[in-house]
Amino acid sequence: MPAYIIGHITIKDAAQWAAYRDQVGATIAAWGGELVFRGRKTGVLNGAHAHTDTVVARFPDSAALKRWHDSPAYQALIPIRDAGADVTLIAYES
Repeated sequence: MPAYIIGHITIKDAAQWAAYRDQVGATIAAWGGELVFRGRKTGVLNGAHAHTDTVVARFPDSAALKRWHDSPAYQALIPIRDAGADVTLIAYES
């Protein structure tokens, strides 16, 4: 069953974030994942949501998603990611 990762993002350093964003797609693709959506919040219709941006990627299954997240290639990007943005990552199965 497909699995999704949703990232809620608030950018702190645009250059660092761009460096991360330029590299992360290849790490996702290496595990059979694909970018589904990347966008900027235009409003909150109900409740509260502090982050400004959201990204969604789909993986073949939860095991592939976990292998991507734990992979050396992705782990190497985490310091760049964290320097560029505050990010909350959430995994889902559908």
